[in-house]
Order: sequence, then structure tokens, then C-alpha cells
Amino acid sequence: MSGPTTRVLAALELLQSRRQISGAELAERLQVDRRTVRRYISVLEELGIPVTTEQGRYGGYRLVAGFKLPPMMFTDEETLAIALGLLAARQLGLAAYAPAIAGVEAKLERVMPDNLKRRVRGVRDTTRVILPRGEPSLDDHALLTLTSAAEDSLRVTFNYHSPERGVIARNIDTYGVVFRQGRWYVIGFCHLRQAMRSFRLDRIDGVRAQTETFQRPAGFDPAEFLQDSLSSWGQTHEVKILLHTDRKTLADLGTFMPECAGSFDTHDDGLLMQTHTDSFEWFAWWLSQLPFRFTILAPDGMKDALRKHARQLLEAC
Repeated sequence: MSGPTTRVLAALELLQSRRQISGAELAERLQVDRRTVRRYISVLEELGIPVTTEQGRYGGYRLVAGFKLPPMMFTDEETLAIALGLLAARQLGLAAYAPAIAGVEAKLERVMPDNLKRRVRGVRDTTRVILPRGEPSLDDHALLTLTSAAEDSLRVTFNYHSPERGVIARNIDTYGVVFRQGRWYVIGFCHLRQAMRSFRLDRIDGVRAQTETFQRPAGFDPAEFLQDSLSSWGQTHEVKILLHTDRKTLADLGTFMPECAGSFDTHDDGLLMQTHTDSFEWFAWWLSQLPFRFTILAPDGMKDALRKHARQLLEAC
């Protein structure tokens, strides 16, 4: 099921999830114009779904009070999205949430029609999502607390375990949470440093939401901030590696890092990659998956990390 039919069903889901929704918001969410939204509403009315329309500046569409359709009406595309999302969630290094993921799967199977159950089970049995393994968490509930705080614009406090300075109490305005290269990060305004900072979740514990609220900057992108900060901070490490391959082979790799795009210079024996990393261990893991030869030019810490990773692989044999 695709195209207009999918959008009509999506419009119905939006109507069920809101007390009232404007035509402008429906058009934006469905990526259609206002005239098309009115056509979708007419289709729903023809199907016997009672939609009321209120005119005026604060008007919009709503379902008749008390009307509810049976739950879990999913299209094929929505079913695939849910199944893939659950598969990915299992790979994010969140051991504490494994029971919750299993609970979601059980609830979905309980209410889904048989054909959708088979589809979800088929995806689960035949599809794999491989993500970098995350670092062990110090606080199993940190992610839930931080995402909720970011949604509600609440300040949080936590203990940050710095490898150089030990445990430091932090107080931040939580702007967002990002998963990158096998690690979770929280991004926000740090009141101790009076500046924007990012913190690895595997180094924090004792996370507590406070009552103070804040105003998030309009258009702020936590993932973009994290990428820029990791590339510019002094504690990141510059890495130079000669990849004995060509640009087409590199571009076709499923493990290619998009943030390195544009940082490859043509060399007599391949491509010279110059980038930064905050984790030699992660970079060694990434390099070990490459199907061609490479030579680490700098730094020595990168070479040591790859030797350690190679020994671990040999010991496994």
C-alpha cells in the first residue's frame, strides 16, 4: 500500500492522536497541499469516519468525540519500519531496555492481524541491522531521563567520570541526545563551563531531572554540533592513513564514514585519509573491516590500538 492511500491512513492516525489538528499542519506532516488535505478528509468521510471541520483562525479537523478505530492499523511500509526499528534498538547497547523491546514486540503481535504478524516475524528472522557496539553504561536509566528532559526542556544534573580529572558534578540544559559510532552522547549548555558541551553517556551516572526549564535555540541540530565539536576539540586525535584503494571502491563500502567525505587526497599508492577521532579503539575496529590494505601513518596511538585489536582477533582463533 503506497501513495495517496498511505497518506489517507496517515491523516487518520494524526486525527486519532490529536484533539484537533489544523489543515496547515496536516499538509506539512503529509507533505501535500491544503487542497489535497481536504480531499483526504472527504475520502475519510466517504468511508464512514466522522470528521468535523471548524473554520476560522483557530479552526481545524477533529474526529467526533468518542470515536475510535481498532488499534494497530498498519500499512506494509509502517510494519517494515516498526520491525526495522526494533531490530536496530536491540543493537544500541541498551541492555536495560531489552525487556521493554520484548514487551513492545509481544504487544504488537497480540493486536496485529495474522498477516502483519507474519510480516514482522519474517523481518525479525531474516533481516539483520549491524551497528557498532556501545560502551557499557554506568547508569541504565540515563538515556530515558535525558531524552525526556530534552523533550520537556528541563535542566539535568549528573556525575561525569572524566579519565583525566575524576568525577565532576555537571549541570546542563539538555538540548538533545545523539548515537554516533557506537556511543551515546548528550549535548547541552554546561553551567559549569558556561558553554556548549557534549558528554558520553558511558561516563555519566546519577542523572536527575531538575525543575528549571530553558529555551532551546531555534534550529539547533545536536548531531551537527557533535560532529563539529569532535573535529575541532583539542582532545580529538588527528589520524592519517593511506588507503590502498580507489575512490569508487571506497564509496561503495557499507562501512564508509560519511563525515570523512572530502578528506581524501590522491596518492601514488591509493588515497590519503586525514580525519579526527575521539576513540582509537573504535577506529581500529572500523579499519579491521576494510577489504583492502591500508597503512597507518600517524599517530602512534592509532597504531597501538590496531595492534591490540589484532591480538584480540588472533586470540579468538
